[in-house]
Amino acid sequence: MHPALLYLPGGRLTLSELSAARLDGHLVELGEGYVPADLVDSPSARAAAIAELVPTNTAASGPTAAWVHGAGATPPARHHIRRAVTRRLRLDVPPRVVLHDTALPDDHVVSLGGILVMTPLRTMVDLALVLHREPLRLPWIELLADTDPALLVEAVATIDRMRRVPGARAGRAALQRAMLRTR
Repeated sequence: MHPALLYLPGGRLTLSELSAARLDGHLVELGEGYVPADLVDSPSARAAAIAELVPTNTAASGPTAAWVHGAGATPPARHHIRRAVTRRLRLDVPPRVVLHDTALPDDHVVSLGGILVMTPLRTMVDLALVLHREPLRLPWIELLADTDPALLVEAVATIDRMRRVPGARAGRAALQRAMLRTR
């Protein structure tokens, strides 16, 4: 997506001008900004729309990564990011952003819309593994599975290869239930 198609409040137009264009049907909300109403919704457009919330050396993760990859129509209320480098980072993130201070390997991230985002498979596995302590992640699993049902099978296989990981049993069971739902 070309950057000229993304309108952030306070940039070229004020929030009131953007809101008026939205009411007139010229723009639609996408993430933290607005895009032309006829723009095709894509992962790169979604990533660009939240780029200001994802600092350098971090990657969108969890529900945020799921949304970027096409899960659901609206972004999560709180965005999640993780370190994409091995060294520790000192970041001042907004209250709407949750920083998970564990590093992601290079092969578990992709570059979309100018930011790093966890791969769909890694996103599905991470959502499943935290399900035992954060049950509100289940809708994101189901929405991400709607974009690519094969992710469920791959995520179960990935979890099966893991040894002694907290939440693996509950996550695997949830993924299997989601497989039944998608059939």
